[in-house]
Amino acid sequence: MQTFLYAKDLGNLSDALALAKEIKANRYAYEHLGKRKTALLVFFNNSLRTRLSTQKAARNLGLDVIVLDVNQGAWKLETERGVIMDGDKSEHLLEAIPVMASFCDIIGVRTFAGLTNRQEDYTEHVLNQFIRYSGKPVFSMESATAHPLQALADLITIEEHKETKRPKVVLTWAPHPKALPQAVPNSFAEWMRAGDVDLVVTHPEGYELDPLFVGDARVEYDQMKAFEGADFIYAKNWSCPGVTCPENYGKILCQDRSWTVTERQMAVTNDAHFMHCLPVRRNVIVSDNVIESPRSLVIPEAANREISATVVLKKMLDAIQ
Repeated sequence: MQTFLYAKDLGNLSDALALAKEIKANRYAYEHLGKRKTALLVFFNNSLRTRLSTQKAARNLGLDVIVLDVNQGAWKLETERGVIMDGDKSEHLLEAIPVMASFCDIIGVRTFAGLTNRQEDYTEHVLNQFIRYSGKPVFSMESATAHPLQALADLITIEEHKETKRPKVVLTWAPHPKALPQAVPNSFAEWMRAGDVDLVVTHPEGYELDPLFVGDARVEYDQMKAFEGADFIYAKNWSCPGVTCPENYGKILCQDRSWTVTERQMAVTNDAHFMHCLPVRRNVIVSDNVIESPRSLVIPEAANREISATVVLKKMLDAIQ
């Protein structure tokens, strides 16, 4: 596996889930694979779970780890060709990437959407430069449009806690004071469609996710109706994806607090588990009572980030042995 951004990159999903179960039983089973190899983790944005879990996963596999915070510990980087670099950016990505690559065997990249130019965000401009110019396997630690490590951890968590063979999983939009990217809901929808679940997506009108990710999943604009009989509720805010109205891309179209996930909504579910990728704004995204309930999976879900990252890095190491 040379790149990791989408579910299809992982190959057979059932095999990947079986590997996740194996790794969780013995996190150091493949420690020999990373001996004398180095993973470089490049962060253009802040991180807590991704940073900690990916570093831990790399060390589970015997890898040395270099972490680079681009906006704090390096020169400011220009990403566009043709720019006259007479401003505050001292180095171009086209030189920085091959330099970075000379010190490592695998590169992880984390970068967010700008939320101003849909075409630039959805062509994954920054991540694709690493893929094109590094000459090394590259995996996404979240990009402008996708967060596959999170989605794989979410799927692992659902597999571990499901009580029916094909559970009903609801991805629900929830309000937030800031405009957020679509990366998490995009990948969640994509990976749930690849998995063995009944996916329903619910959100106010205007928040339709890109068909590349949501595909033919059922969309329900009535949140309470969507929640009926659900086994898992996954709450997440996202800004307008601009699918139906490109001029609204990245904007906040709704602040309706009735979409906050509370006991009112959970009461119509099948005693559903609650999920969120974290960090979460309490009593905006979800009420205290719901996130603190025994059916909340936010902590096991976060812990599974180590497992998802170990699966991905193991498959990349297999390819370069």
